[in-house]
Amino acid sequence: MVRVRLDVAYDGAGFAGWAAQPGLRTVEDELSRALGRVLRRPAPRLVVAGRTDAGVSARGQVDHVDVEQAAGTALLRRRAAALPADVVVRGARPAPPGFDARFGALRRRYAYRVVDDPAARDPLRRGEVLVVRRPLDVAAMARAASPLLGEHDWLPYCRPRAGASTVRTLLRLGWSRAPDGVVVADVEADAFCHHMVRSLVGACLAVGEGRRDEGWPARVLAAGVRDPAVAVVPAHGLVLEEVVYPPDEELAAQAVRARSYRGPVAPGEGAGTAREVPRPVAGSGHEHDT
Repeated sequence: MVRVRLDVAYDGAGFAGWAAQPGLRTVEDELSRALGRVLRRPAPRLVVAGRTDAGVSARGQVDHVDVEQAAGTALLRRRAAALPADVVVRGARPAPPGFDARFGALRRRYAYRVVDDPAARDPLRRGEVLVVRRPLDVAAMARAASPLLGEHDWLPYCRPRAGASTVRTLLRLGWSRAPDGVVVADVEADAFCHHMVRSLVGACLAVGEGRRDEGWPARVLAAGVRDPAVAVVPAHGLVLEEVVYPPDEELAAQAVRARSYRGPVAPGEGAGTAREVPRPVAGSGHEHDT
């Protein structure tokens, strides 16, 4: 058997997310079926760096697949030629020893794009940007985001899953205005909880539009409970841009570290406290739906 790394891009508009779901069109199903046709075998099992939600796109998604040596050679030669137009395998190569697309990743980087100027609206990009009616104070949004960096329990900004940790390390939450007028959030973390990125963007937009003060996003996090005032922005503005891995010689060690379960903050420990406990068989602290 050989392990093959696949670098994948897709337009999320036509999919019910990454993960296979009965009766729904998903990226995983399309890619698995295409690989099966290329290999002339049953659809292989894919392991993905992060399972994106319905409507979320990707330029830098990463998967791995384990296949027989001969099938791996065919896959590297042909990639997934039978894919529909909204999914592209940008690269296929032998994975180095210890590579795991999911647990080997050090961090994931997303971008969320917003238009607040009618003159900057591009009808050709309407499916990949969120349009808001009020002008945004980008500097205020950046200041509001700064206190959120670091390791925290992100329960106030996510939809928790049974048996899964909500502790993550937010490495970057930057806001800038591109030359074309589009406002871009650059969000990077070791991993993300369900709806975490879109909730963080929603909180920052409330500041940028003047509906909330700059300290509000940090107060929501410190409160430790979900605030219904935090809007989960639409999925179509969100793109998985990059998944970063360590040097080849560190891949196996990183996968072991990532499999450790970071338990929820216990009463009295305070926000931002992470506890290392044995990982349960079911439920992963690194499931990464946004």
